[in-house]
Amino acid sequence: MKIISYNLNGIRSAISKGLLTWLEQESPDVFCVQETKAQADQIDTLAFAELGYHTYAHSAEKKGYSGVAIFSKREPDRVVAGMGVPVFDAEGRVLRADFADLTVVCVYVPSGTTGDIRQAFKMQFLDAFLNYLNNLRQTRENIIVCGDYNICHKPIDINHPERQVGVSGFLPEEREWLDQLEASGMIDSFRLFDTSPERYSWWSYRFRARERNAGWRIDYHWVSQPLRSRIMGADILTDAQHSDHCPVMVEIKE
Repeated sequence: MKIISYNLNGIRSAISKGLLTWLEQESPDVFCVQETKAQADQIDTLAFAELGYHTYAHSAEKKGYSGVAIFSKREPDRVVAGMGVPVFDAEGRVLRADFADLTVVCVYVPSGTTGDIRQAFKMQFLDAFLNYLNNLRQTRENIIVCGDYNICHKPIDINHPERQVGVSGFLPEEREWLDQLEASGMIDSFRLFDTSPERYSWWSYRFRARERNAGWRIDYHWVSQPLRSRIMGADILTDAQHSDHCPVMVEIKE
């Protein structure tokens, strides 16, 4: 199973930049997207259906904001929107799909860059999300949790880490949360195959950051330990140009 995760920074904008042509060429079995910035009825499901995909969306109540979606070639056995926590579910940040013994969770973690209130909200979300995952793994041990986490885990995952002290997305408490996730038995699939520096998945649109590779690796596929032997590959697809993020890919043996 080939799974691609991509923060689109607006699905309608990404489609106008050739997303569907790219998707047809890459042909993942499951395509998880974050920041759709669209209500369910604003997503061109027919265009995705023509490529062989079923569409499942969890939109934010606020129009033009946040939102996640899963497009799959195979119809899932079960789809669940949200974590069951209304304050977070109102922002359309978590979507789950079950395929036989595999569970794919698509997540868009809040950003804390706009100030203390949203940073506190982000940390509350992270606590609730870890609890959600721990509970889910009691019955679904084979999970892939993909998406935009808005956190760089290690200094290797961010440009000039010495300059990022005190910056949301690289705060000690955020990085410690990823340590907890890892300690719980989740694997950063990309780092199984690539331990090199300066492999990033997001660059600010400002100051020609992408051209200078002044990026952050904040998009992940975290895979549960029971699936370790079934991880066939993982990568960042840096050639895609539909967003300020890059897609990230993992392949799981079914």
